[in-house]
Amino acid sequence: FIRFNIKSYEWLGRDQNHDNMEKKFGMTTTEEKIGFSVKLGTSFDSALEQVSEALKDQGFGVLTEIDVQATLKEKLDVDFQPYRILGACNPSLAYEALGIMPQVGLLLPCNVTVAQISDEQVEISFLDPMLMMGITDDPSLQPVAEIAKEKLLRAAATLEEA
Repeated sequence: FIRFNIKSYEWLGRDQNHDNMEKKFGMTTTEEKIGFSVKLGTSFDSALEQVSEALKDQGFGVLTEIDVQATLKEKLDVDFQPYRILGACNPSLAYEALGIMPQVGLLLPCNVTVAQISDEQVEISFLDPMLMMGITDDPSLQPVAEIAKEKLLRAAATLEEA
């Protein structure tokens, strides 16, 4: 994932500027191409609340919440840092995308992770919706993916400003 200050520059992701982005920021790994992240100096619970609110402000609801820490403890009896996977959905964008290509539901909802990376820091990572453009061959999905990405970038910017 790219870690960046949203106020300083926009993350361009896998759009027409992707090659320039790779050169400028040295993007070479798969992780750096699939999303964008912000770090918050707050508690895990506070970060969860903040990200849910930031998503809501952009028209996304959290449909699913997977508690990875609890699941790994229950299934494997291993300790893991607090980590949640949120399934965020913007109903109007999902409806539009599904109307274009019903199989795009396999790529929904947009995943957002909340991970405790230290005692005083939480990382929020957002999957780049433009990835579906690399998986599907329907260019009519591009505007929907671009709007979703823009809204997720705004949610990330809101978190960074808090």
